[in-house]
Amino acid sequence: MDTKSSKLAIDVMGSDLGIREIMLGISLVFRNQAEAPNVILVGDEAKISDLLQECNLLGNPKISIHHASQVITMDDKPTLTIKQKKDSSMMRALDLVKAGEAQAILSCGNTGSLMAGGTIKLRMLPSIERPALSTVIPSKDHCFVLIDVGANPDSLPIHLVHNAIMGSHLCRVQLGIENPRVGLLTIGTEEGKGTEKTKQAHEHLKQISGLINYVGLIEGFHLFERNVDVVVCDGFVGNILIKTIESLFRTFKQIFKEELMKNLWRKIGAFISIGAFRAIKEQFNPDKYGMAPLIGLQGLVIKSHGSANRDAIFNAILQIVRLMELDINEQIKADAQKANKIIGFIKEELPIVTTNE
Repeated sequence: MDTKSSKLAIDVMGSDLGIREIMLGISLVFRNQAEAPNVILVGDEAKISDLLQECNLLGNPKISIHHASQVITMDDKPTLTIKQKKDSSMMRALDLVKAGEAQAILSCGNTGSLMAGGTIKLRMLPSIERPALSTVIPSKDHCFVLIDVGANPDSLPIHLVHNAIMGSHLCRVQLGIENPRVGLLTIGTEEGKGTEKTKQAHEHLKQISGLINYVGLIEGFHLFERNVDVVVCDGFVGNILIKTIESLFRTFKQIFKEELMKNLWRKIGAFISIGAFRAIKEQFNPDKYGMAPLIGLQGLVIKSHGSANRDAIFNAILQIVRLMELDINEQIKADAQKANKIIGFIKEELPIVTTNE
């Protein structure tokens, strides 16, 4: 893909932290990157113009504004927003991708609305059955891609096969791992373990081992032991898993802080160890990646966290540029077509499943 002419549409209105934080993240890109991408800022034109002026970016030839009069809130129902908020910043940004005026969208807004709107407006890649939402999970000395984390809760075996292909390509781009190891998450590593769905998906994945580096079945305790680079599951398991990880991390952080502050000696020890604490914090910093791609659609749809700060937005934009440079959708489409042929799958138009998350 020619990234000099390609454009990124950014929904600047959906963030919990407000439009200013999004604009400051965009400003970081233009201040720190020699080749900043072409961006279309979608939202309230007056507010966007004021902040562009504040950031000394007003009049920049790589930045344009697309006005949208409505905003989708976190409380809005996904299916209703598509019909009732057609002039929202999120829907207008998706319309730009659909029309070919932009090649990707970045939004911090309502996850369900973005998934529903993206699936309905952009439709699936020709060889992919359902989209998947992925994220990068940090660990002690490595990271791994987890896919799916909520886009398709009721997956079929073919969806898990496609998740493996999409996750492999995302891992190459996001983590720089040339031949990522792919594992299928289930309840045991022995042959025959798991549900009928996972057992069938396991057999299919073994059939396409020439397309991906499939290492077999994995259990939950394998995730943080550097056994795999891509963890494949359905959206039901993935969504529970990611929220459990986030909750556990917050709980551990709070307990650790409380214990360190209980007496003077612990406070002194904490002060001496401040360098180690900072290193741990950086290792598990979610802002390093700052995005969760909704992959498998005819256009790049990227979800950033509702509370993403300027650093997260900065890193997300850099990764999106990389995804566009490598034309990841074309690679996914080609490999999925080969996989479908190997396992004898014929793609059908199935009803679209959305989420109320």
